[in-house]
Amino acid sequence: MPSQNSSIEINAPAHQVFTYVSDPTTLAEWLPNMVEVRDVIGTGEGQQYDWTYKYLGLLFSGQSVVVEYVADEHSVHQSIGKIESTWTYRVRPDGDRATLEIEIEYGVPISVLGRLAESVVAVRDERNLKLGLSNVKEMLET
Repeated sequence: MPSQNSSIEINAPAHQVFTYVSDPTTLAEWLPNMVEVRDVIGTGEGQQYDWTYKYLGLLFSGQSVVVEYVADEHSVHQSIGKIESTWTYRVRPDGDRATLEIEIEYGVPISVLGRLAESVVAVRDERNLKLGLSNVKEMLET
């Protein structure tokens, strides 16, 4: 299963960073290609939501559930659908700043891509993750 992992320092309190990234209603604001998040039910562990994501020009829908949640520290969101994934958000405080780390494990829809395109898409996915982290930084520092 392919994975991506990246982190960024943000000049904002850890609580603010964690609250922002672990809230599924903000995903379309900072995550490239996230088209829509809807039908959010609950908060914290057990929270569920539906999403639509644009991947290689195609729209995919799925559902996520928060399977681990430690406030201001980390949360783990598991997604099911044509693109299955596990997103882990970790926030480490450092005074008035925080380090945000996002780790993603995902199943590439091989029927859509073909095996040869897999490595090309991995580079694109890595770039999108870094762009997403930069978007969070910009949203919270301005």
